[in-house]
Amino acid sequence: MAKGVRDKSGRDDKTGTLPAGGEPRANTPVGERPGHDAALLGRTMTSPMLKAMTHPLRRRIMSVLAGQDYARAADLAEQLGVPANKLSYHLRILADADMIHEAPEFARDKRDRVWQSVEGSLQIGSPEEPLTDEDELALGAYLSQMELEQHNALSRMLAWAPNYATGRDGNAKAELAVGTVRLTPDEALELFTSVVRLVKDAGKKHRDPGDRDVHTWEYTFMALREDL
Repeated sequence: MAKGVRDKSGRDDKTGTLPAGGEPRANTPVGERPGHDAALLGRTMTSPMLKAMTHPLRRRIMSVLAGQDYARAADLAEQLGVPANKLSYHLRILADADMIHEAPEFARDKRDRVWQSVEGSLQIGSPEEPLTDEDELALGAYLSQMELEQHNALSRMLAWAPNYATGRDGNAKAELAVGTVRLTPDEALELFTSVVRLVKDAGKKHRDPGDRDVHTWEYTFMALREDL
């Protein structure tokens, strides 16, 4: 696990450490550019998908299913702390949007409902596959919720950092690296694709929901060009 917060020169700042976050079966690049690995980018999100992802519980469901091969509905309800009937409603919406499907091969009996996320990655559209006006409205709602969640995640990380830096909490629960790198568009594209592939490969290590001593890591990889 990487140690140290990197300053903008790329040097390791040994005065503080913030150990990282991780996620899914389906990575979600914010956009597509020519040259991306199609297997990593996958499908463009449809209007039903975008609308489904505007609900916080459905995003939590997708997050859980993205990190493991399957989940039983009863286990999901317990893990997420919601009534089974409420969960069932949101599972059906995700299924209707073609984001998850049932996996009866993992069921213990005929009454057992088991779910998987649909294999492959998702992206929100691009100049090559532009969204419709209706899709753009749904996208706006989805991105607004994502913005709030990212703010919350960063706030939790920064609130925890002093406890780690002072030794009050010896568990590395997060990681933050900040820096600047100069690259051509093609080199940047290669870097971003490599990161997505690396995380995708790492996600294959612990797919069984019964794996012990394994934590779920939320991650965000974000890079901004200077003229954005």
